[in-house]
Amino acid sequence: MQCFVYASLRKIDSYLWLAQRDAFETLPEPLVLLLGELRFVMEVQLDEQRKLPVEDAAQVLEHLRAQGWHLQLPPQETLAAANHPAYTHSPRDDRDE
Repeated sequence: MQCFVYASLRKIDSYLWLAQRDAFETLPEPLVLLLGELRFVMEVQLDEQRKLPVEDAAQVLEHLRAQGWHLQLPPQETLAAANHPAYTHSPRDDRDE
């Protein structure tokens, strides 16, 4: 899967992985507010066998397929709810109803 990685300029060492380039409309508003401005870092071909320095590739892929994004926080931090399916509501969802 082709992935697009962005660094948060507000939250040091926090990265947002997207399944589609610049698909910020898929993000929940609280996540947008948490991360602030984002800077494009890289485009990467990701599969479950690829070794990532911090994240588990299979988990990243699962989140990208299910919700279109994955949040990578610094190793010492956890925000378990951020990648939880219940946290995936976005303003775009309201428009689809």
